[in-house]
Amino acid sequence: MQKLPVHKEKKLSLFRRIKKKILFLFRLRYMPVVKVYRGYGNDNKMIVIGHVLKISPMARKTYRHNWIVNIFSMLRLFMIKPFVGARIEMKWNDSTCETITEHDGFFRFEWNLPATLNAGWHNVTVSLMQEKYKAWQISGEGEILVPFQSQNAFISDIDDTFLVSYSSKLRKRLYVLFTKNARSRKPFQGVVEHYRQLAGGVHDEHKTLNPFFYVSSSEWNLYDLIVEFSKENNLPKGVYLLNQIKRISEVLKTGQNKHSGKFTRIVRIIETYPHLKFTLLGDDTQEDPNIYLSVAEHFPQNIFAVYIRKVHNGNFDKVKAVTEKIESAGVHCCYFEHSSEAIEHSKAIGLIR
Repeated sequence: MQKLPVHKEKKLSLFRRIKKKILFLFRLRYMPVVKVYRGYGNDNKMIVIGHVLKISPMARKTYRHNWIVNIFSMLRLFMIKPFVGARIEMKWNDSTCETITEHDGFFRFEWNLPATLNAGWHNVTVSLMQEKYKAWQISGEGEILVPFQSQNAFISDIDDTFLVSYSSKLRKRLYVLFTKNARSRKPFQGVVEHYRQLAGGVHDEHKTLNPFFYVSSSEWNLYDLIVEFSKENNLPKGVYLLNQIKRISEVLKTGQNKHSGKFTRIVRIIETYPHLKFTLLGDDTQEDPNIYLSVAEHFPQNIFAVYIRKVHNGNFDKVKAVTEKIESAGVHCCYFEHSSEAIEHSKAIGLIR
């Protein structure tokens, strides 16, 4: 968090000083923040996304096994105020690009580069150019992934695919979401080993052979939680593409977003890397099977395999019928209950050597 300069602090009105102290008690930032998420690109194009927020939660530094603290920490993720129509600028080498934030503070840069971009992770900076805040030089840093030479890439859902979330059980889902934290929540047994083998071992997260993209219907409010969970559990470093941010009044609707946008985000990734063979990983609690079937039908030459975790027994017959359609389209498909089954299947079709 950037501190207010002393000469500016004295000019704050009594109302603003009181407001600042109240926000601080709730561990909320008083000044705008530019959040830049991990983006992606190829050798001549980069896609950078993020939010500009007038009010946002401070980063969590401690993780205690205290359900009251966890509830408050989760609620803070939704105590946000988007900065609508903010003018922002992205710098890359000696070039700059500007855009304006949308109605929810979201921004997206899609930049065609004049020179070839090397494989690996690249740092980018996005700055708030609004005249009122120029003196504070508010900016955010993010990373862009350009995959190394590879044959395979992976697009994975998050909730109930590798993160135990109970998406089909509302009360249990909300209980886990609000009483646990990024370090106390659990992955499915064996899923980390499966993902690490698919990624090529992940001996060095910056040189992961096969790229991973995590595409979810969860909202952007949960981005930091998901990244911290992934880091804590040694999942392959990847790009996260989530759903529209929510305000505190919508907190009980978390995870109940429309899933149509998920198909679009997957399509954008595939179209950015037409030379890669993609494997899709999801679960049977919501719409993953149908979305992945649509992707396989639209891009039969780009989809190599589909994995669906069996979590909700009530969906078995319906999902089984969908997986059979995926297989009939010439795509390998595994509808599994335990990650050990998925690992064996991946070995059998050559994804793991």
